[in-house]
Amino acid sequence: MALIAGLTLPLLAALASIALPLRARVPAALLGVALTLIASLWLAVEVWHNGPVALLLGGWAPPIGIALQADGLGAALGVMTALVMAGVALAARVELAPSVAGARASFGFWPLMLLLWGALNAVFVSRDLFNLYVGLELITLTAVALVAISGKAQAIAAALRYLLFALAGSLLYLAGVVLTYAAHGTLDITLLATRAPASGDALALGLMTAGLLAKTALFPFHVWLPPAHSAAPAPASALLSALVPKASLLIVLRLWFEAMPDLAAPSALLVLATLGAIAVIWGGVLALVQKRLKLIVAYSTVAQLGYVFLVLPLAGGDGAAQPWAAGAWTGGIFQMLSHGLAKAAMFLAAGIYLAAVGSDRLGDLRGQARALPMTGFAFALAAVTLMGLPPSGGFTAKYLLMTAAFASGQWAWAFVLVGGGLLAAAYLYRPLAALFAREVARTPRPISRLWQAVPLVLAALSIALGLLSAVPFDFLQIGRPDQAAEGL
Repeated sequence: MALIAGLTLPLLAALASIALPLRARVPAALLGVALTLIASLWLAVEVWHNGPVALLLGGWAPPIGIALQADGLGAALGVMTALVMAGVALAARVELAPSVAGARASFGFWPLMLLLWGALNAVFVSRDLFNLYVGLELITLTAVALVAISGKAQAIAAALRYLLFALAGSLLYLAGVVLTYAAHGTLDITLLATRAPASGDALALGLMTAGLLAKTALFPFHVWLPPAHSAAPAPASALLSALVPKASLLIVLRLWFEAMPDLAAPSALLVLATLGAIAVIWGGVLALVQKRLKLIVAYSTVAQLGYVFLVLPLAGGDGAAQPWAAGAWTGGIFQMLSHGLAKAAMFLAAGIYLAAVGSDRLGDLRGQARALPMTGFAFALAAVTLMGLPPSGGFTAKYLLMTAAFASGQWAWAFVLVGGGLLAAAYLYRPLAALFAREVARTPRPISRLWQAVPLVLAALSIALGLLSAVPFDFLQIGRPDQAAEGL
């Protein structure tokens, strides 16, 4: 019941936010947000007590029917998504009010946000490669529209660039899906794992992975991400950075650990992890030289997503059955969860400062943490998570990955983790130093406490994820891929 509710409620709320009279649209959207949040938490409780929750649509089993399943990974991402969506909805209620953002951005945001939520939930529970493709396309269309929602020339240009990369990724992924179906006659992930590898499987896996890398904005496909994330309104930026890349990252993990684990050759995993390592370093360097707060946070996304790809050589291939594999897998998921919460908090905080002083240039933000202390504290807490400092969820993620790197003898990834953390400290020190400067560069306009409280709560949750890491660690073992679970 909760699984279906998580898929249908946001879609019904999106329709209501379009069809109802203007005065009723935002309340209907907020009601949909509240109900979907409850459904996501309910589903997580079901998974915790009963294990993976499965559903056969129409009662037909694959390959004829379509299977849905919520495991620990999917349910955890669903809860993180629900928390971020709820926070963004509260912030958008203020920042995107018609009197502030105009009718187009105000009323257009809600159906797009809810459609995005429904598509994300569909990806989190789908077990069919084509259904995952459909979910990815809906995510892409809503995300591109969110980038362009302000109607400004800069935003439209960024949205078009995003669309081109996303369409290229879609074509590559779909080509891999076609090859897979031609070879095996099914696209169900569970069934594919039981089939002997076919001659075209390596090409199919390569095409699907390349398409997903373009959608994830992994180096060298990252050039569309910073302009898109920085050009969108802050609530949209929070969704784009915290949530949208998690869908394609999830599918990468499903492909390499569940659907086609026999094709996880060490050389292929090394290439993907190397691209992730380059993203960590290059994204950090680019963030270090930016002068606008939203661009710093956007380039930070390029760097932070790269860490997840270190999971592949540490927990996949020949090392899948080793004792360190479980920690590496869980560390990668912790990185996805903590990044989502912290990055949403950062973009919402950046939006508050932009609204308060009319600029997000570091020089104009000097002293603003003293004028808006709740927002400054929220940004600082989120920075602690992204730097990987204790006791945050980011620290737990990087500690687990580093432990696996040392245990497996793959020391190079440990150097990447340390270097990425130092770069994060360097590029986040600049906005923190500006925000907490003694002199106030500009007098800010008043900002509601509710608006300021949202990023603070999300940032605090990213810290709590590390403080209470034992519970999510156990939760993420539910429904783990067999080859990774052997390391437990």
